[in-house]
Amino acid sequence: METRKITRLGREVSAVGLGCWQLGADWGTVDEAEAMGVLHAAADEGVTFFDTADVYGDGRSETLVGRFRRERDDVFVATKMGRRAEQVPENYVEKNFREWNDRSRRNLGMDTLDLVQLHCPPTPVYSSDAVYDALDRMVDEGRIKAYGVSVETCDEALTALRRPNVASVQIILNCLRLKPLERVLPAAVDAGAGIIARVPLASGLLSGRYTASTTFGSDDHRNFNRHGEAFDVGETFSGVPFEVGLEAVERLRGLVPEGQTLAQFALRWILDQVGVSVVIPGARNAEQARGNTAAAALAPLSEEAAATVRSTYDDLIRPLVHDKW
Repeated sequence: METRKITRLGREVSAVGLGCWQLGADWGTVDEAEAMGVLHAAADEGVTFFDTADVYGDGRSETLVGRFRRERDDVFVATKMGRRAEQVPENYVEKNFREWNDRSRRNLGMDTLDLVQLHCPPTPVYSSDAVYDALDRMVDEGRIKAYGVSVETCDEALTALRRPNVASVQIILNCLRLKPLERVLPAAVDAGAGIIARVPLASGLLSGRYTASTTFGSDDHRNFNRHGEAFDVGETFSGVPFEVGLEAVERLRGLVPEGQTLAQFALRWILDQVGVSVVIPGARNAEQARGNTAAAALAPLSEEAAATVRSTYDDLIRPLVHDKW
């Protein structure tokens, strides 16, 4: 497994990580045995970076990752905080940070958390001196080793990157969401901050498995958040209308080299982007986890393939999403 150094974090991480939202909730049911199988399969393939959040299954994902961590060496856990509270800037205060942090430490069984990210808070939070001062104190006290942010918009990312102790920015980046390439990735490189690419397969669209007749369960966000009913619509299919995403996938399908899957092609495209530290696809079973990690060993995409990704985005996707996030 290729590793990449995040300067502000002071360590290397696997180029492909594992996103653990699926192991908590909102993607249909994944039982505990299957979830542990996913975690161990990823680690067996060289994954060292595991991303979770206190809100995933109201702590279920963190608890499972914590159990897994006690069984494996060299596991780096990134978690997130803030989405269990009402999303108003007034809730992003030190007292709440400490309460949220204590809960995650219990769930994960860790005295000091490796990386804590603000979980897509209200936009004004990214500009608050008090927020960063509180996080700095938590580092000084040994509650956390480092902190970062997860963002919805490129402007939020750029605001956070101006802060010297923001170690990482987690942002949606995939073949259907190219805007971060323009300013965010170059700014992260200049700052020495990590870029964690989330929603890399556009909620499964870029797996190539879905058709116009595909349906999702009532407990799956790809059903209940199609129009942003529960949280930002950009988290579901990257904010791309399902039928448009299917059209884009058909354009990309013919680019996939023999022996690869469309998902691996899409992950390889992300890994080819300068500034990306780690991409965090999720998985619902061990086979998916192993398939995703294989993308790190693939050759970079051809210039022709990269150009087609760009033209597909420009033709179909850009008018719908580019100015929103």
